[in-house]
Amino acid sequence: MTELTASVAPAAPVATALFDTVASPETAIAHFAARLAVEADVSDVAAALADGGSGFVLVDTRSDEAWAQGHVPGAVHLPRRRIAEEGSALVGPGTAVVVYCWGPGCNGATRAALEFARLGHPVKEMIGGFEYWVREGFAYETAEGFAQLAPDPLTNVGRAGLGGSPVAGAGGISCDC
Repeated sequence: MTELTASVAPAAPVATALFDTVASPETAIAHFAARLAVEADVSDVAAALADGGSGFVLVDTRSDEAWAQGHVPGAVHLPRRRIAEEGSALVGPGTAVVVYCWGPGCNGATRAALEFARLGHPVKEMIGGFEYWVREGFAYETAEGFAQLAPDPLTNVGRAGLGGSPVAGAGGISCDC
């Protein structure tokens, strides 16, 4: 019987335009660490809210109409255009803020995060926005009450699976990346 042995060939230079310009590992570490300092995904926000949500204010920065159609339970509503004038009255000095807008195709939350930072708040943007909150199967609140959709099969469900309920804090969806 012949014994098989595994060997690892040295990495060959990548010959593709994709890597014509590439960051050094040090530059990549600085970049991705900086992103994690200012971004949170919907699963992280859902877990923080399930744990009591103390220490931060979740702000929906969309229009009045969008808020009425649905928003994250526990969020407060302050459209982006009003943050500079009203943000300090809504959120106490130095209180951390997490902002969200519609979804990844909208930079309204990025603009809102910038406004709260200018007001002196530590701030994170909930990447994916309200769209991914709903797509991952978390409950949301509308003008008519609470609603919840089945999770989109294209979103990432963690190793824990659905746990029988996609509601945050009830064994629900977790990115678990």
